[in-house]
Formats: sequence, structure tokens, C-alpha cells
Amino acid sequence: MWTNTLKPYDILSEEQVAQIHDHAMQILQEIGVDFLHPRAIDLFRKAGLTIEENRVRFEAAFIEEQIRKVPATFQVQARNPTNTVIIGGNHMVNAPVYGPPFITDLDRGRRGATIADFTNFDKMAQATPQIHCAGGTIVEPEDLPLETRHLDMVYSHIRWTDMPYMGSVISEEGARDSIEMSSILFGGRASIEKTPALLALVNVNSPLRYDDRMLGALLTYAEANQPVIATPFLMAGAMSPMGLAGTIAQQTAEALAGIALIQLVRPGAPCIYGSFLTNIDMQSGSPAFGTPESAMGILASAQMARHYRIPFRGGGALTSSKSPDAQAAYESMMCLWPTVMGGVHFVLHAAGWLESALLASYEKFIIDVEALRMFEWILTKGIPFDDEGFAMDGIREVGPGGHHLGSEHTMRHYRTGFYRPWISSTENYDRWQRMGARTADKVANEKWKQLLTDYKDPGIDSAVDEQLKTFIEVRKDAILHARV
Repeated sequence: MWTNTLKPYDILSEEQVAQIHDHAMQILQEIGVDFLHPRAIDLFRKAGLTIEENRVRFEAAFIEEQIRKVPATFQVQARNPTNTVIIGGNHMVNAPVYGPPFITDLDRGRRGATIADFTNFDKMAQATPQIHCAGGTIVEPEDLPLETRHLDMVYSHIRWTDMPYMGSVISEEGARDSIEMSSILFGGRASIEKTPALLALVNVNSPLRYDDRMLGALLTYAEANQPVIATPFLMAGAMSPMGLAGTIAQQTAEALAGIALIQLVRPGAPCIYGSFLTNIDMQSGSPAFGTPESAMGILASAQMARHYRIPFRGGGALTSSKSPDAQAAYESMMCLWPTVMGGVHFVLHAAGWLESALLASYEKFIIDVEALRMFEWILTKGIPFDDEGFAMDGIREVGPGGHHLGSEHTMRHYRTGFYRPWISSTENYDRWQRMGARTADKVANEKWKQLLTDYKDPGIDSAVDEQLKTFIEVRKDAILHARV
């Protein structure tokens, strides 16, 4: 977990924030949001809202009353207490890529992901201090049955990392399984209800619709006091208008409607205003990441979440590139800078994303970590304003016309004074050639293999591990027999 020492950048004026809020309220009042789950409709009906079939219309006063109940900060515990994180405030928590069905590395190329790949990413996350949460569905392990693979994924997070992690959201049953496994790990449900132990990403089926599967997960996690990230899934020009202000207003309406439902389930439950906002390419219809719209959307969305005093998820190292190339680098940095400058609290897709979320990359994970290490240096080192930072002794020693290479001040700081790259090349051309003329992707290929070689198993209590394995075995048997 980082402390973000930078002042959040406000891209919107106070008047523009008010305009977005007013238009969001107008959307909620005039158009409404579809909730395709009978329990959700029942909760809204009991709260006195206007309902037509699955369509719920909201009054601004109701929304404002509900969002006031959301905690501005909350903890998510880890089984290693030193890895417990705080979501909100000036804290920043990074998690890996989430959701791709495919995976790639320089040796084997693009292919279907497996549980071995999933576990490798868990191990790399565990070995990387700049990653603070193991994530959720890092990749879809296609070598496991769809109905039961969530059990193996949650177990991988639990077994191979000692960080916070995310639960399954594919169904109400998957959410219950995730909660039960976390209860086993942390000594009972009362423990995780007191201090949450896992997060859940619930995407809106934009525009303006929550589907039954995601709602089942949302309701289950909210009842257990586990934080839900209510995330509109917006590709401007397709799932929202081309007008960016209208897209942000729609996003605000969708996120606040889901957050209001969470507060009806359990007042005061922790939750996060989520944003997955970019635009499509209007020639091909493909999603485009790392665009100016992406950057402005991250900044504006973060500012709206600050306006409501709700923790915010957004940004990440996003790109449309199919390989860890220059396009991947500049598009990812186009998203990472506003992520940091906007004060994003929970950063999903911080490392490993390629091909518009279709592809996870071992090399891209490493390259993104290099970028994260640089941001970490900015946030933790900053510009020192002490005597060593002003270095007057060095300036006096060298005087006019000299150089600082051998000054006493330089000798004191040359090992630690400047950022030292992890994979970047800074040597001269001749030495670079002698070392194999390796480009960043090739160095990253070596680095991820070294990470896995050096990985230190955090271990797990044998009795807890046995209990988890027994639970998984029983649940798999029940799920697969129910299918028959």
C-alpha cells in the first residue's frame, strides 16, 4: 500500500462537478436503472422507490441519503498483517491484471491461460512489493471446468500469497464459496465481517443495467460486509454516448445506483465507486485504451468520487497493444499518470494487461512494475528539502566551473540518491551490444523467470490448508453432480 503524497489533480471546475451530478440525478429520475434480480427489486420497493417491472427510478434525496452511509476509508485484512491495506483517504493499492482468457510470453506466444499461469501470476505478485493485492480472476484458467474454477482461483490467492485478494463474482454461489473460504482462513465469518478480507468486482451491464448474476454476487458480499467495487463498464460511443461529460454522468448514475443498493442491504457496508471508462475506435468498433479520453475520464471520475467522499477504483496500465512494445508503453503511461495524479485508491490492472483485456503478459507484468517502481519513488522519495536535499556543502565544495562527480556529497549519496532502474538500459551503446543488445521485453522475459525462481513461499497453517482443501473437494463434488 502506498501513501499518495501528491495533491489530487482537479480536471473539473466546481460548476462542472455540479453539472455532472445534476445530469446523473436526471438520468436516475427520468430514465432509471434496470435491476434484474428479484431481491434487489424487493429492497427498492420496500424503500419506497418507483418501480416498473425491473426498472427503478431514483430521487436525488434518496441517493444522497444512501451514499452518506458509505465509509470514506476501510481496511481489508491480509493473513500477513503487514500486508493489510486501507482503501480510501490518501492510500493507493495496486492489483494485477484481471480477466483475460489468453496469456502470452516471448517463449510460448499467445495461448489459452491455465491454472499454472494463474498461480505464476500470484507468485509474481507476492514477490513484487509494488503489488499490494493478489487480484481476482487474473486470467481464466481454461484447463479447469468453468463451474468450479473459481474455487481453484481463490485457493491460489490464499495459498501462494499472503496479501488481500478478490472473490468470485460469476454467481451468487461463487460469492458464497469465496466468503466461506475466507471465513476458514481468518477464523470464522465474524472475523471477516468485523474487518473485510476480500473485495468483489461487480460490473454494470452498461448502459443502465445490473444483470442477475452480478447482482447475486453484490447482494451476497454486501450482506457479509465485504467491499463491492460497483463498476460501470463504459466504452464511449457504444455503451455510453460519445460526449465525455454525458459518459461520466451516466457512469455516476450507474455507480451510485449500485452503491445505494449496497447500503440498503447493509447500511455502512464498505464499497468502492468503480470506473472502467474508455472509448471505442469509431472505424473498427474495437475498444481503445491509453487514449486522451481514457486519461481525462480517469481524472474526472476520480474527482467525482472525491466529491461524494467514496473510495475510488480506476486507471491501471491499460493498452490496446498486442505485445509489450512501444505502443503498450505509451498507452499504459497515458493511463498510469492520471491514475496517480487523480488519487485513485484501488488500481486494478496495474500490471500485466495487453490487447484490451484479452491478454495477460508475463513480460508486460515486469515492464509495468518498472513503471510502478518509478511512481513509488516519486511518492516516497519526493524532493527532499532538508540540508542534504539542498546540498549546499557540495555546491560550496565544487564552486564555479567544477563538477560534482567526486564531491563528498555525491560520495554520500551515489548509491541511493537517484532511482535505479529495474530493467531499463542506461549503459552506453558498446556495452549494451556486448551484453546482447537486449530490448526491454527480452530483459523482462529474464526478470519474470528470475522472480519465479526466487519466489519465497509464505506457507500456510496445515490445519487451515486441509480445511480449505476439504471444502473445495465437497463443493466441487456438489457443483458437478448438480450439473448432471
